[in-house]
Amino acid sequence: MSIGNSPEDERPFENEHVEADREEARPSIGRVLQQARIAAGLTVDDVSSATRVRMNIVHAIEADDFSACGGDVYARGHIRTLAKAVHLDPEPLLAQYGDEHGGRPAPTPAAPLFEAERIRPERRGPNWTAAMVAAIVAVIGFVGFTMFQGDDSGNEANVAEGSTPSDSASPTTKTKKPSDPKPEASDSAIAAAPQDKVTVRVAAADGRSWIAAKDHNGRMIFDGVLQQGDTKTFQDSSKVHLVLGDAGAIDLFVNGKKIEENFQPGSVERLTYTKGDPEAG
Repeated sequence: MSIGNSPEDERPFENEHVEADREEARPSIGRVLQQARIAAGLTVDDVSSATRVRMNIVHAIEADDFSACGGDVYARGHIRTLAKAVHLDPEPLLAQYGDEHGGRPAPTPAAPLFEAERIRPERRGPNWTAAMVAAIVAVIGFVGFTMFQGDDSGNEANVAEGSTPSDSASPTTKTKKPSDPKPEASDSAIAAAPQDKVTVRVAAADGRSWIAAKDHNGRMIFDGVLQQGDTKTFQDSSKVHLVLGDAGAIDLFVNGKKIEENFQPGSVERLTYTKGDPEAG
């Protein structure tokens, strides 16, 4: 009679080894995405331009480094976007990410910035606070104007009755020098635009928008988000390529002249300008 573990007692350990072998045999998320990209004949730059996921983040994800994504929610969004770009079903990769990083996170209202075609303009409701402040200022101004008019009427009545105002109360006439007129922004922009280059100025006038700009060689000049009120100017010897993530929020000036295009809010526009423009390429 032998003393030791029965075959049944050893089975749990065998199952653990089998599961571990399966985990080791399964390729990583980054490896799967990289192989699919190469099989599709795409470069990292191609995937970055198509998805608006920055090149450094694409490289990091393909190396299974998700720290640059900014959290699990954004990491899942990047995985889904990259998988679709290289013609993969994202669900198995998302399930694998959940197994390796603690499951699915709680829903969050944060709007991801990595899906270009899903940008929609923000609906702006009436700003009641600003309206109330403006009304209060108007009332105060009206009251002050009325009081000032009353004082002026009293002074005119005193003069009509023959009273002579004292020298100390007599107004002092000051000659104001006319201020020099400031040139309009468009005139200065036209004067500042070099004739031997193409100059493109992008202004986020009505909201924020993602912008990408490349020179005539296809090198990336700028890739980022302009907040409302921000401007960027790009110059090249012959040609500037633009991608506007939300063209409806943008004012565009080419070689010192404003482009009068009726871009729709939320639309994505790809434009090219040369020294002979403004005309959309």
